[in-house]
This record gives sequence, C-alpha cells and structure tokens, in this order.
Amino acid sequence: MPSDFIVRTGDMLQVTITPPAIVPQLVAPVPLIGTSTNVAVGGPFACLEGDELPPVLKAPMPYTAPPFVIPGTGTLQLTLTPTNTTQLTQNGKKILVKGQKFIAKFTVQSPAQQPTPAGPVPDPVAVKPGTAEFITTNMNVKAG
Repeated sequence: MPSDFIVRTGDMLQVTITPPAIVPQLVAPVPLIGTSTNVAVGGPFACLEGDELPPVLKAPMPYTAPPFVIPGTGTLQLTLTPTNTTQLTQNGKKILVKGQKFIAKFTVQSPAQQPTPAGPVPDPVAVKPGTAEFITTNMNVKAG
C-alpha cells in the first residue's frame, strides 16, 4: 500500500451528501481532533481510527431535501477505506491518512416533510448517500 500524509488535529473532514439533501452542519469542512497521545505531526497530534467523525457530528443533525422543506433529523456514519488508515497501529488503533474519498451515509431518524394542502408528506428516502474526504495541511509526514 502506498504511503500517504498523516491526518492530524486541526485538519478537516469534508462531507458531501448527494443532492437534493441538505445538511447545514456538513456544508463547510469540520475540524478533526486527534486522540493520539504520543504521535505528533509537526506539533499537532495524529488522528487515530475513531477520530474520523468529530464529536460535533455525532449527534442528530437537521436536514431538508427539497421539496421536503420542513426539516427532519438524521445521523452521520462514515466508512473508511483501507487507503485511509495505516497498517501500523498505536494503542491498537490505526493512524488516519489522507487516502481516497470514502463513504458517508446520512440515516434519517425523523423525515423532513413536504407541506401540502392535505397535510405534510414525509420524505420517503431513509438513507442519503454521500462521500467524505480528509483535508490535511500536513505536506511533510507520510505513513503507510
């Protein structure tokens, strides 16, 4: 497996949910927080497996999916690919590296609704697919 740049505290996670779904909290990149305690990359600590979903994105988030404009809620799940982690581990967890885009899935908990004269109609799509990627400012330290 080719080596790639290590992801560290302060790097970003960019999640793109396939339109028409809109999750406002995912429009801008979200900063990552590395939980490594002894692997620093140019100062900030490295991100380990499990750090890919920042705490701010673990709670249910509002979404709309026009014409379903009355907001609903859902949760985000990320599935890393082998290109996003190292083979080597620290404390039993693999270190995150930039790698390729990976799978994001937004699972609806309460559906957004479309207003109609007969009453609101719920969004029938329970899972919104998407992609995610790491954006790193580390251009020096690689791991494989």
